[in-house]
Amino acid sequence: MLATAAPSAPRQLVVASYNIHKGFSPLNARLVLHDVRHALNQLAPDLVFLQEVQGQHVRHSQRFATWQNAQHEYLAGDSLHSAYGGNAHYRLGHHGNALLSRFPIAAAENVSLTLHRFEQRGVLHCQLSIPHWDTPLHALCVHLNLRATDRRKQVQLLAGYARSAIPANEPLLLAGDFNDWRGELSSMLAAELGVHEAFEALHGAPARSFPVRWPLLTLDRIYLRGFQVQRAEVLSGAPWRQLSDHAPLYTILQGLTP
Repeated sequence: MLATAAPSAPRQLVVASYNIHKGFSPLNARLVLHDVRHALNQLAPDLVFLQEVQGQHVRHSQRFATWQNAQHEYLAGDSLHSAYGGNAHYRLGHHGNALLSRFPIAAAENVSLTLHRFEQRGVLHCQLSIPHWDTPLHALCVHLNLRATDRRKQVQLLAGYARSAIPANEPLLLAGDFNDWRGELSSMLAAELGVHEAFEALHGAPARSFPVRWPLLTLDRIYLRGFQVQRAEVLSGAPWRQLSDHAPLYTILQGLTP
């Protein structure tokens, strides 16, 4: 029997964040979840932060022969670990945030950020076990409200939770759809959690990721603590422009830990 080498500490992390629009094309004309899975596999990611992930939908499962409930498990396949936090619950099913990870997920907790019944939101907190790291990597996946006043309140809730649950010296990634087209939240999160945004750090401004065919608004973000940014791109060309109304963010990070 051949000996299996112990995994080495990763020198870089390939990280993406993507609002997958519940697996439908930008105008809801086609189910494209299978194409999303193929496209994500081509990125060979270490971590993918996903928003608008369908956990269950009774009518869609009857309408589409290839429908997948638990979309996070389907997208993870056999090569990635996954966790899901359902936030929006309704008669036909539920959807929320998810994390795909090349590394084992040691713990996962879904924390409600819901302020009213019209927008049910949350943050999914996963602790990841990275080979040869002395501390876990904390990954927070979030989707915030459309109204600016709501988002400010949700950032305070999120920051309060993170300060209580995550030691200040441990590495942190916070990514998702912040709906922050006004650009208010980066300074708040820097002050509250000591994080900085990947695209701002490398390019001087957040990424324009919505709508995917003419990206104008800076809704999606990847915030980090304990990392340096080596590469940051918006993937708005083929095949992505056919797969969701958002373009995914793609980054390569250099870990400062261990």
